[in-house]
Amino acid sequence: MYEVVDQFEKEIAKYAGSKYACVVNSCTNALLLACAYHKVKEVTIPKHTYVSVPMSIIHAGGTVKFDDREWQHCGWYQLKPYNIFDSARLCTSKMCSKDNDFFVCISLHWGKTFNLGQGGVILHNDPKAQEWFKKARFDGRTQGKLPKNDEVILGWHCYMSPRDAADALTRLHFFPKHNEPLPLEKGYTDLSKLEIFRNVK
Repeated sequence: MYEVVDQFEKEIAKYAGSKYACVVNSCTNALLLACAYHKVKEVTIPKHTYVSVPMSIIHAGGTVKFDDREWQHCGWYQLKPYNIFDSARLCTSKMCSKDNDFFVCISLHWGKTFNLGQGGVILHNDPKAQEWFKKARFDGRTQGKLPKNDEVILGWHCYMSPRDAADALTRLHFFPKHNEPLPLEKGYTDLSKLEIFRNVK
């Protein structure tokens, strides 16, 4: 039943221009897996962004620094110094290149460009990372194997359901080839002022 998930991954990667795509249940968890794979340490992000981005970094074992970057006009930004990009506000064709080392996380939330309802995608070119992502998102299990027959790793419960993947495939068929970044969001608070992000270890 997960063949439809694999099919959507192939099609969204083809649309975006990357070699691989790993789909999960949110952009937040896409960022979490990307950060966990890179074993991030200190990560610098804009202080005006969505609250779950620093949470994903912290849950992956990293620490967060905030800067004053203006990024919303282009729809994405880098989690410096890593080649991880939060692209929750931009999803368009050929946004990636098969020649670059990157991990671009897009959102399929109902309020985003590709409005599936919920979901996220990691676009990248690393076959080793793809193998790890697909296992880590599925409770550390190999898709299609019983736990008793599998070599289970420490993972998360954040896979995309076959039902959502089937819906996403249909929507992708009618999805525009070119999309502009979403309009500027005025609801972002200054995350550097929130107590929960001070002295987190």
